[in-house]
Amino acid sequence: MLEGIKVLSFTHYLQGPSAAQQLADLGADVIKIESMKGAYERGWSGCNTYKNGVSVFFLMANRNQRAIALDLKSEEGKEVIYKLLKDYDVVIENFRPGVMDRLGLGYEDLKKVNPRVIYCSCTGYGSSGPYWKKPGQDLLIQSMSGMAALNGPGDHPPFPMGTSIVDQHGAILAALGIVSAVYDREKTGQGHKVDTSLLGSALDLQIEPLNYYMNGGQLTERTNTGLSTRIHQSPYGAYETKDGAVTVSLTPFEKLEQVFSPGSLDNWKPEDQMERRVEFDRVVCEELKKKTTEEWMAAFEEAGIWYAPVNEYDEVVKNEQILYNQCFLTMEHPVAGEVKVIGHANQYDGKPLPLRKLPPELGEDTEAVLSGIGYNKEEIEKLKAEGKILSK
Repeated sequence: MLEGIKVLSFTHYLQGPSAAQQLADLGADVIKIESMKGAYERGWSGCNTYKNGVSVFFLMANRNQRAIALDLKSEEGKEVIYKLLKDYDVVIENFRPGVMDRLGLGYEDLKKVNPRVIYCSCTGYGSSGPYWKKPGQDLLIQSMSGMAALNGPGDHPPFPMGTSIVDQHGAILAALGIVSAVYDREKTGQGHKVDTSLLGSALDLQIEPLNYYMNGGQLTERTNTGLSTRIHQSPYGAYETKDGAVTVSLTPFEKLEQVFSPGSLDNWKPEDQMERRVEFDRVVCEELKKKTTEEWMAAFEEAGIWYAPVNEYDEVVKNEQILYNQCFLTMEHPVAGEVKVIGHANQYDGKPLPLRKLPPELGEDTEAVLSGIGYNKEEIEKLKAEGKILSK
């Protein structure tokens, strides 16, 4: 779908690689540019999860791409980039602000080589401003953006989300910005600088509570009941049952009267679900402890109440709808062996996107890429011998 879009990806960690992978999944020709040591995600993985020594953190966000390894501080390495830029006119990078400029690979440098370049910088707080030097990392930005303060029980410090939600949403925003800029360039002939930040991503994810707050909405305190937000009426969250937990969402008062114990809501009114949400939610908590999860789900199903089981991952990976949607992708890697990862989130014409290329080894495509832009065998061997490039 994005065939013809050619991308140079100077990315590491998660936000940048995931953005590049979104484009690569959709057919863009993406070359991952790495240092001679390789990108950070090759040598780190959450839960220390490696398959035969290969980082799952790397495998999850670098498929469908080629990879070359260069000494980007050398003139020879920069010359490779300048030559590639004649055809590869989209650049995405997520180094700290100023790093690419110091390397001679910033937007102002590269648009001199190719004025039509689309240059996307993925930063923590933006490419300039009072916070531009601060470390931009998912967990930190969840906290400073207000997101973490939305979560967790009232008798405990706030809980940041247990997944890199800001990184991943930032990746999607970066891919969207790039595609939009390319579309506009096709009409106008003008290149663009796209700036996307984790801070912007975190604020965008708070479109409901933050907009309510800025327009007079009163967010309640975090509670020790089942409420999972500071903005919704009760019930809205995961609630303890007789033998586990169940999630209940946005349920009309009259439906709660159908399933709760007779008389349990006699002293309450529908408006209390919001106006006295915490006190009302305590009643919900006590009611839901009276039956098992299965009993409640059967009652909710019959009453048309919105509910969901609280699944652990062993249940998620076997879920019939997830399997039907073909959400997971299995790769046969020559070193790692069988690797299961989350695939591209969308389907197109009723089908998921296929795997076209395994996540590359460091320098796997260096020689082929250099040959494609005019380097002969002797020049490539000389660059290898001088330590300016690395090839597999």
